[in-house]
Order: sequence, then structure tokens, then C-alpha cells
Amino acid sequence: MLNKKALSAALVVASLAGMATEAQAEISANVALVSDYRFRGISQSDKNPALQGGLDYAFENGFYLGTWGSSVNFDSIEDFNGSLELDVYGGWGTDFGENSSIDLGYIYYAYPGDDGGLDGDYQEFYANYGWRDLKLGVAYSDDYYGGGGKFWYLQANYDWGFAEDWVLSFHVGYNDFKDDIFLSSDKGEYTDYSVGLTWSVVGVDLGVTYVGSNLKKKDVFGSNWADDTAVFSISKSF
Repeated sequence: MLNKKALSAALVVASLAGMATEAQAEISANVALVSDYRFRGISQSDKNPALQGGLDYAFENGFYLGTWGSSVNFDSIEDFNGSLELDVYGGWGTDFGENSSIDLGYIYYAYPGDDGGLDGDYQEFYANYGWRDLKLGVAYSDDYYGGGGKFWYLQANYDWGFAEDWVLSFHVGYNDFKDDIFLSSDKGEYTDYSVGLTWSVVGVDLGVTYVGSNLKKKDVFGSNWADDTAVFSISKSF
């Protein structure tokens, strides 16, 4: 049975699909293997490897739909026993001016198969602005993961392409919780950051990323999932 959030996600996606039916769709897919699935600085795979993949539909009028999934491991959380994260999203993006772009959308994070007492499913609305290789974004959730209440996420990303087939990426994100929950510091907030290097060779992307946060001295779910670490990845887009 769909809960209210899942129903909301289904309605939004259906609405976007209806608006885009007259446009030609471009389909793309991706698959990746990572040494640790890090999301906003925190491991979602108990610091173990994760298999990931996604499918996207982009329409000529700027609307898009997509889904993305990853294996997860939260065994140390007593009330969570899911092993899969499945995201569904939709939005609209366009270029304007000479070097600018905007992207507005909705994403629903689901954990199918989880029958524990912790309600992990949640939704976010997001807006991103791009200028050349710099991207700024904001996301908002009315009820974050595990009933964490209202949440804001601010981020900045910069990708620098150099030489041939090499990209150096920088990221910083600010997590702001209304309540002091298990994912925040004593002040109800924390910062995550990363620096990554990607090399594209024979159609495959090889990457290494240093990921960290200022939560590294604080246990998350009774584990050290927020410690600084290097994440290795191999991915392919189709």
C-alpha cells in the first residue's frame, strides 16, 4: 500500500510524464561500482562496496524523469533492515543566457523491503543554478529520513576539466536540521565536503574521491560512518 509520501511522488511523476508526452524522449542509463556509498558525507553501505545504477528520460521541452538505485547496508540500525535504496525523480531544466542553467525538481527516496520500525522513506524538492562549471543547489525536505523533521541542504560544486578525459571535482554541502537528530551535530547542522578525480578511458570512468565531514568525531547510528575516507569507483554511461 502506498503511503502518503509515495502517493505524492507518484502523482508528481505522473504529472510530469503527462506534460512531456508530446516531446521526443532521449533515454540514458548508468551503472557503477563504488568502494563505499557516501551520501552527504555519511556511508550508506556500512563502509562496504555498493552496486548502483540508474535510468533517465530527457524530453526536448526540458522535462525529465528518472530512477536510480543502490545497494545499502544499515545493519547497525536496529529498526532498519532494508538492503536497497530506490530513488524516483522528475523535474525541468533549461539553459539561458550564454553560460547559465537552471534545474527544478522533486525526488523521492524509498527503501523497499524495509519492514522495521524506522520510516526511512522521505521526499525532497530541489533547485540548482549553474554558471559555466560552477553549480549551486538547495534542497528541502518537510520530513527527513527517519522522521528527522524539516531539513535544508545547500551545496556548491565545481568541475574542472583538464588535459584530455580528466576531471577534477570539488564539493561542499551544508546540512541544516530543524531538530538535533542522529544525523547532525549538537547544533543541528553539519558540513560535508569532497575532492574527486575522474579519468575517462575506453568508455569507462575511473574515479577516486576524498570524502569527509565535520561529523568524523561523532558516532552516526553508533558507527563511524562519517569518518573521512577515499572512495574508489568505476562507472559506465549508456
